[in-house]
Amino acid sequence: MTEGRDVGGALRASPPYALLDTVREHLAAVYGATLVRLYLTDYGGTVLSPCDPSCDPSENGAGSLPVSNSPEGRALGSQERHAQQVPHGDAVDHHLPVTVRGDRIGILTVRLPGDRSTPAVLDELRQVVDQLGHEILVAERDTDLYQRARRVSRLTLAAEMQWQLLPARACTAAQYAIGAQLEPAYAVHGDNFDWASDGDELTLTVTNGMGRGVDASLLTHLAVTALRNARRAGVGLADQAALADQAVYDHYRGASHVSTLLVRVALATGRMEIIDAGSPQMWRLRGRTVERIELDRQLPLGMFEESHYVPQGFTVLPGDRLLFVSDGVYEAPSPRGGTYVEAALARALQSTRLLPAALVPGALLRDVAEYRAAETLDDALVLCFDWFGDSLD
Repeated sequence: MTEGRDVGGALRASPPYALLDTVREHLAAVYGATLVRLYLTDYGGTVLSPCDPSCDPSENGAGSLPVSNSPEGRALGSQERHAQQVPHGDAVDHHLPVTVRGDRIGILTVRLPGDRSTPAVLDELRQVVDQLGHEILVAERDTDLYQRARRVSRLTLAAEMQWQLLPARACTAAQYAIGAQLEPAYAVHGDNFDWASDGDELTLTVTNGMGRGVDASLLTHLAVTALRNARRAGVGLADQAALADQAVYDHYRGASHVSTLLVRVALATGRMEIIDAGSPQMWRLRGRTVERIELDRQLPLGMFEESHYVPQGFTVLPGDRLLFVSDGVYEAPSPRGGTYVEAALARALQSTRLLPAALVPGALLRDVAEYRAAETLDDALVLCFDWFGDSLD
């Protein structure tokens, strides 16, 4: 991108709530764009909601769009730009995925004259979209505009607390890809996922919260923050679990506890350390073989004072897919009897094997909802982890 076409400086200087206006002005001036719209994915991952406070919702095309059945949704799912001819003229709408490190934020739709819709221009638009995505994540510290646009209904207070605690819904690197989702998205209670990578190691945690409502969120918030605090102090996995265990016990004195699965992956080798401190389950798809990985069960965090935790070793191989699920998934009941883990989980893992990690949790949770055929009273959490291996090999 030439210096005259670089929108990065303008975005960095823009007020956090005016990023779309900045991009719109730039694309109109440089490329002759006659329409620019930003759609953000909602918390449930099923709707693309317009993010434009100046836009009239009654305007054609300005409302929310389904992810599953719209040109914009197809671009989001494929992560490829999608072109759509505009009726009555030669203009073309280009739907461009806005994605940051694997996290599928939304879609930017840009309408260009037909003679400006060249491969070179579209490559430059891709760079504009990348810069916009990064600036949205930075701007969220200072404005509620983008958070508000993601909501098709009001979050419960408990859900607000949980979503603010999460890292993202997806992450990709050379060695791995992660996708995760919580349901019901607008009323979750205590389930949580977390991850962090320092270049040499990746740490994953999957938490199955106890209780309901704000009490469950407060409990999970304490546990996850304690785990982060210990992790950022640079201590080992066993000490992370022990310190979080003590923090929860000191506050609740054993009356409440947190089921957590802690995983640390050496990125150079795929060697894992795992602590199973409660109920989340771990499944593996290797080739076409699906199996539950049985782990050494240890005490949930905060159940007793000064619990001792011992990591166990496990090696993940290139091409492996690991699935972490809370009891809201594997214990989901069918009206006909039986649970999801007994009848459907292995089948669903097989049927989604060709999907990227970012799309697996949503597909699996839709399958759980169909199996359950009723509203759930429990949170359901799915985290998918794909291991590619060390890119230096």
